[in-house]
Amino acid sequence: MIKRITHIGVAVKNLKEASERFRNLLGVRSPVEESVASEKVKVAMFELGETKIELTEATDPSSVIARFIEKRGEGVHHISFEVENVEAELERLKGEGFEVLEGYPKVGANGYRVAFLHPELTCGVLIELSEKLH
Repeated sequence: MIKRITHIGVAVKNLKEASERFRNLLGVRSPVEESVASEKVKVAMFELGETKIELTEATDPSSVIARFIEKRGEGVHHISFEVENVEAELERLKGEGFEVLEGYPKVGANGYRVAFLHPELTCGVLIELSEKLH
C-alpha cells in the first residue's frame, strides 16, 4: 500500500542555481546534496515536513533527466510515493494493469530502493515507488 508522498522530483539544468532559487523560495536552509552515479545525476533534497522537494541535474547527456529536459525543459519530473515493500507493490500494480519501467527496483537517492511506473497509465505523471532501506 502507498503510505505517503516522499518527494516531488524536479528536473533542473543547473543544480547550484536551482538550489539557491528554491532555498530562497522555501525559506529553508541549504539542501542535502547527493550524487547517484547509476542514474547519472546529482540531487538536492529540501525537507518540508514529511515531504521533500528533489531537484535533479543530469551529470551525463545520456541520463534520463538530460533527455527529459531536452524534450520538455525544466520542471516537475515525478512524484514519489513511499511503500512498505516495493516488490509487493509492483506485483499488485502489474495486476492492476500498470507498466513498470525497467521491471525491477534499484537503489536511488536518500536511502531508498525505487521503481517507476510508465506515465501513460498515470495521466502523464511519472510515478516513483520508494521503499526506505533499513
